[in-house]
Amino acid sequence: MRQFFLTPAAGKRLIAKAIAKHPHVLTALKGGTLVVVAGTTNGYVASELLEIIGQSKNFTAARFFRGIVLAPARPATESGMPADSTGFPGDVVIRNGVWEKGKTIFDVADSLKENDVILKGANAVSLDGRRAAVLIGDARAGTIGASLLAYYGRRVRLIIPVGLEKRIHGNIDELAALVNEPGAQGPRLLPVPGEIVTEIDAIGLLTGARAQLIAAGGVAGAEGGVRLAVSGEPAQEKDAMALLHFVAKEPAFNV
Repeated sequence: MRQFFLTPAAGKRLIAKAIAKHPHVLTALKGGTLVVVAGTTNGYVASELLEIIGQSKNFTAARFFRGIVLAPARPATESGMPADSTGFPGDVVIRNGVWEKGKTIFDVADSLKENDVILKGANAVSLDGRRAAVLIGDARAGTIGASLLAYYGRRVRLIIPVGLEKRIHGNIDELAALVNEPGAQGPRLLPVPGEIVTEIDAIGLLTGARAQLIAAGGVAGAEGGVRLAVSGEPAQEKDAMALLHFVAKEPAFNV
């Protein structure tokens, strides 16, 4: 057994590398439609996928989000954007291996079909229940609303890359009922279906090793980080060590 510490940025890169090896994602990437809905974790995902198809030259994750959570001291607009941010590029829509620049999930949701894939991040994840949830600020449920219509209506695959920093405790449905009650303040919370991919899942997918969350937190750049215990066959542990040492170099995400 080996222990590793991952910052949130390193975790995002690790998850992205796993998504880039996911069999359903690769199938949609080559011969279907793949939608990477904008979000900070999905910025890493999009960069990895665009690299595979040789179209990453003009992509940057720096503004690949619609709304983010910022520290209280950081000014933000009413939409949740940093006050100094501009230039949202759209989601990343890849159809038959070609990046259709400027399009969003809203442009293509109605045309998605069975076995196409939507990649959508989350704001909360329950590890015990394998459930995720998304904060909602839009009156029509935003991008997750469009995604769910495709998921339930046409069996489009929904995969949820989400870091362990967003882990919560308790029943997600009960928490959603609490914050969605009429008269409550703040964004709403929508529990969502789909396949969850955390750092733990990423290690298993990429190396075959088993990872467990054993501790978390730190200071001076380690805030939100997680400590993982990784075990497996000697070759699996060796692969995991090389992978995690590589992603550990990932710089912090800045906006």
